[in-house]
Amino acid sequence: TLPVLVWLLDGTGSGQGSRFALAQSLAGAAATGWVFGFGYFLAGLYWIGYAFLVEADVFGWLLPFAVALLPAGLALFTAAGCALAMAVWSSGPGRIFALASGLTLSEWLRGHLFTGFPWNPVGQGLAFIEPAMQGAALVGVWGLTFLAVLIFCAPALLADDGGRAERILAPLAGLLALAALIGGGMWRMPPGPAEEIAHARLRIVQPNIPQALKWRSDNRSRIFADYLQLSDAATSPETSGIADVTHLIWPESALPFVLAESGDALAAIAAVLPDDTVLVTGAIRRGGPGGTQAFNSIHVVDGKGAITATYDKVHLVPFGEYLPFQHLLERLGLQQLTQMQGGFEAGERREALDLPGLPPAAPLICYEIIFPDEVIDRDRRPGWMLNLTNDGWFGDSSGPRQHLHQARLRAIEEGLPVVRAANTGISAVIDPYGRIVQSLPLNRAGVIDSGLPAALPPTLYARYGRAMVAALLVFGFGAAFLGLAADRRRGRASLRRRR
Repeated sequence: TLPVLVWLLDGTGSGQGSRFALAQSLAGAAATGWVFGFGYFLAGLYWIGYAFLVEADVFGWLLPFAVALLPAGLALFTAAGCALAMAVWSSGPGRIFALASGLTLSEWLRGHLFTGFPWNPVGQGLAFIEPAMQGAALVGVWGLTFLAVLIFCAPALLADDGGRAERILAPLAGLLALAALIGGGMWRMPPGPAEEIAHARLRIVQPNIPQALKWRSDNRSRIFADYLQLSDAATSPETSGIADVTHLIWPESALPFVLAESGDALAAIAAVLPDDTVLVTGAIRRGGPGGTQAFNSIHVVDGKGAITATYDKVHLVPFGEYLPFQHLLERLGLQQLTQMQGGFEAGERREALDLPGLPPAAPLICYEIIFPDEVIDRDRRPGWMLNLTNDGWFGDSSGPRQHLHQARLRAIEEGLPVVRAANTGISAVIDPYGRIVQSLPLNRAGVIDSGLPAALPPTLYARYGRAMVAALLVFGFGAAFLGLAADRRRGRASLRRRR
């Protein structure tokens, strides 16, 4: 669709020659960009509506508003990117550099402003196979966005005026760039499996508990029993349950009660865990003055049932885990999807989580893993990323699959493996090349027994990510200005000839 966007933007110069030509062109480009962005986000984020059906009697009426208003708001960034491109638009190849730069900058802003929501950035269009994904190790998903717009806009130049060779040159360059990206990725990836951490044996539990049943009080005992049973299950005739497991991993907010306040539950966990095995689990935690605040957390529990470490989620989901202007909106009768009175509180900062027998882990709860440049503590580089999530809100839709794909891109960007535990799926172990070592499909209960892939040295993007993206933007806008300058020179030459 990107060549069509180029042609539509070409047509926004209808006010050319009038006093307000530039303003009309910018307004037309913004309107075109908004419509394009609305369609893009509506198709890519429709699954958010599933969350409003979990408790349809309470939230169902909001479904059409959520499904339409979020894409409408996000499309404003696409509108801004197209308007910025139109400010330096030209008639030749320079205009695809203008669009690549404008959309890359607007996508970056979408990932940062108003708490950020960098879901499905355009750069994921290049990450369709593992070799092509490897470009994220060099320029990250923002750099892939720049390249994706250039490559996929290039066919638009086939319709330009000029000689055949001139029209074919840009699409040919796009094909060569795509081939280079894939070839470089094939060269980067080793033919065999990645090296693993010695003596680490992980067990990831995927209980597949429907979200509508998860928090019903009459299900609490059964849910806890299911976790214990899956944790100690023998997965083959050669295995003996949890005996050989060093680290047991449960997903986000695994249990429908406050684990730290349930001595019986901790004792039952201790009875199942061998002395040298630890449990890492998502949990709701109470804290703050008088225990009045709620946190979406990760607990580390040792073989004696003691909680030895905790991480509190830093980047909360607006309208899911808290409401902007929480107290005011609650007085008006509104509540977030989790229905936690007062909403969740955010943790102070992301710090590496220390686990016995393993390198430090970067803890990431739910969509914290979708934020490039924010997934690890830069002062203390971890050896892997731990992503606990509950995608049960979104059913058998593209949402959980998109979430997994973004986790794979973070692995490549940072050169770190990802261990992902999801309530209803997709749980997976991902190596630092973004390859899925093992996984469980959506809506299936089970466990994954796996080693932990070893980390790579920091990638070029992990070291210089923001500088790399800034360099691409400078290059792109520079090429766009050169195209604009060439147009103006041709315009002056034509005017002289007419005189």
